[in-house]
Amino acid sequence: MTRPLSRVGLPGAPSRQAVTCPYCFASVAPQRILFRCRGQAGRTRGCAPVLDEVLAAYTGSTAGASLPPVFAAPGRRGRADCPDCGRPTGNRACPECHNGLPAAYCDSPGRIVALVGAKNAGKSTYIAVLLHELMNRVGTELDASLVACDDRTIERYKRDFARPLLEERRLLPTTASAATGPREPLVYLLTRTRRTRFARARNDSLALVLFDTAGEDLRSREVTDLHLRYLEAADAIIFLVDPLELPGARAGAADAVPDARGAADDPDSEPLNVIARVTEALRQRHGTRPGEPLPVPVAVALTKIDALRPELLRQSALHRTRSGSGVLDLDDRDAVHEQVRALLHEWQAGQLDTYLGQQYAEHALFGLSALGGIPEDGRVGTGGVRPHRAEDPLLWLLYRFGMLDGVRPGGP
Repeated sequence: MTRPLSRVGLPGAPSRQAVTCPYCFASVAPQRILFRCRGQAGRTRGCAPVLDEVLAAYTGSTAGASLPPVFAAPGRRGRADCPDCGRPTGNRACPECHNGLPAAYCDSPGRIVALVGAKNAGKSTYIAVLLHELMNRVGTELDASLVACDDRTIERYKRDFARPLLEERRLLPTTASAATGPREPLVYLLTRTRRTRFARARNDSLALVLFDTAGEDLRSREVTDLHLRYLEAADAIIFLVDPLELPGARAGAADAVPDARGAADDPDSEPLNVIARVTEALRQRHGTRPGEPLPVPVAVALTKIDALRPELLRQSALHRTRSGSGVLDLDDRDAVHEQVRALLHEWQAGQLDTYLGQQYAEHALFGLSALGGIPEDGRVGTGGVRPHRAEDPLLWLLYRFGMLDGVRPGGP
């Protein structure tokens, strides 16, 4: 039985006291975190806005970079007095990129989850649906709240994810390359209420950072530095794999699914090649010896399983719905893992499972559908968005992070 993994025990991770900036991914000691003056408010005395050249350099634009100045200070309990105007402030900023660091993020054990997949794997759709599930059905099941840590996260989720997909039912476009400009991560605070042995309520919180990457970013020299820092900072990886990109799986596609040959036309988009590039970047961070497994927990999910013929999934673990009991059913987890593993070998893609077992100390296989149905003419199907087991990879990671209990209903 796999035991949860605490941050203290995560080899190669920043120290417990360090804060990883969710924007530039720099590891920052708490005493180095800057404060930003609250500025003027009505007749209240405060510093006037000035161009923050460091922030402008990060964003590549001066728009929105005129802000009250930043300053260094010891800061007790997350507050400090501005040396120029004297106003107290709790606004904190990264010393490397000057992006704001939400107080909730600084005060909670942040976890950066890297979401990786080739083109057409459904990364953006998956993010939209996963967050919606955590804010609603899954959040209720876990007795958990998911709250955005900054206004930019709120705006980006509504503009780029929720409005087009969930409200207008339009399919999301392919993720744009980071070469066109820095992409904003989505930063949330996830808080669970848990009962102790003595029935006392205890709130456990962690900051969750989701940052999606375009497939071509993993091979583009222009954005290598960004993605190396991103992957090096990751506490966990979720690989999304479109099963229709696996040659042996195409024969099992439903009749309504158009032929998909992205991987066949572009070898660099083959799932194994994408995972190998990420693995190489992670090895640079951890400095592991050849043959030594990487300590980062890895979830590998087959997306769009609704596109497979029903007879392939009937009577299988993938067809079942989770119990929804607020814990991780480890028997079900094992059954899903073995079912996906069997499918990979059946599709002559067993080397993917073999490679993961060789390179990582632990990996888990999943099958999910973010939409729950086959799209029609660029839009969500007539049944609407009906996700199937989209939350499974994150629940497994919460278990690994010690945020979710695991049980075996079928025995010890």
